[in-house]
Amino acid sequence: MNRVFVTGLGAVTPIGIGIEEFAAGLRAGRSGVGPITSFDASQHSVKIAAEVKGFDPSPYIAKKEIRRHDRYSQFAMAASHMALQQARLEPGTFDPRRVGVIFSTGIGGIQTFEAEHDVIRGQGPGRVSPFLVPMMICNIASGYIAMAHGFKGPNFCVVSACASGLHGMGEAYLKLAHGLIDICVTGGAEAAITPLTVAGFAQMKALSTRNDAPEKASRPFDADRDGFVMGEGAGALIFETEASMQRRGVTPLAEVIGYGASADAYHLTAPEPNGEGAFQAMSEAIAFRQTPPTTFNYVNCHGTSTPLGDVAEILAIKRVFGDHAKSLMVNATKSMIGHLLGAAGAVGAVATVLQISRGFVHPTINLDRCDERIDLDCVPHTAREARIEAALVNSFGFGGQNACLAFRRV
Repeated sequence: MNRVFVTGLGAVTPIGIGIEEFAAGLRAGRSGVGPITSFDASQHSVKIAAEVKGFDPSPYIAKKEIRRHDRYSQFAMAASHMALQQARLEPGTFDPRRVGVIFSTGIGGIQTFEAEHDVIRGQGPGRVSPFLVPMMICNIASGYIAMAHGFKGPNFCVVSACASGLHGMGEAYLKLAHGLIDICVTGGAEAAITPLTVAGFAQMKALSTRNDAPEKASRPFDADRDGFVMGEGAGALIFETEASMQRRGVTPLAEVIGYGASADAYHLTAPEPNGEGAFQAMSEAIAFRQTPPTTFNYVNCHGTSTPLGDVAEILAIKRVFGDHAKSLMVNATKSMIGHLLGAAGAVGAVATVLQISRGFVHPTINLDRCDERIDLDCVPHTAREARIEAALVNSFGFGGQNACLAFRRV
């Protein structure tokens, strides 16, 4: 089985566009949550989200083509371009038939869908854009990335709600580990801060209603958490086999060492209370290359800031690691960027590789009074310098779908 490494990263997030800005935001414990500006939320019960501010797609997409991309696809193109630049994946240095793109989303082009629905209701079917279908479908970002760079390997999108990004990355890892391809552009993108989507999640009572203090609303593990905050953005990673990496002379940022996936088979939206499915996914990821559990000292948690989910995940971590759990550092990137839905796992993976390669652990912000059932080191408030030996990244989606990816320091 091939060894697989990360050779490039890209990020479009509410706390920074580009790897350097994102890393600085993570270290600083910056909140990207604020009042919604992309639409009039005055009639909504939830008026806050973690929006990407100041994003310009023109460096990544030809100006005449920008209008043919939904915002989620624009994010995907930007993040993948950044990752490819860092990996120095230039024409002539690879066999295009051996480069895949597996780029995920949970919802896809919902902004286009809502806008064109307004068109058909207000102006009739003859005014609907001929680009509606390609702009809204979930796999179009993967297709666009391949077309932009000439990649002719496997190309598809995994959709599994909030586990989408990590499931797609896991599938990419399997293809590389088994020698089916040499390189894969993988990750996830989401841009679902829309009137309909925000209303839908709010009606489920899934979202925080801390409208008066948005920067304090996303508070994983805190006793006063009241739901997640919607976010948007994209994370991209270049996965590459050891042989390909050495042939091209590039330096790895981290090694991918395991993948696990499972189903709760329990409830439409709630996790299994004891975290059984999360336990199974984490256990599989650790066992994939027979890595001793004591090698791990960090977990990037799903940590959405929901009352049930945070506790179930911590219970699962404690069951996986036993007494060693007390030696782990665990944190929640969502405390700063909100919940990016199908892109959450990808951005969490980017954050994890950044922390591994740069020797720090970012804080879980807003953790003022930890839930008494959560008794691990959640790195509250302040980043710390730390050497991460091996790490897990968790993502769990509605429908009880769980994914876990394992990384280690090179």
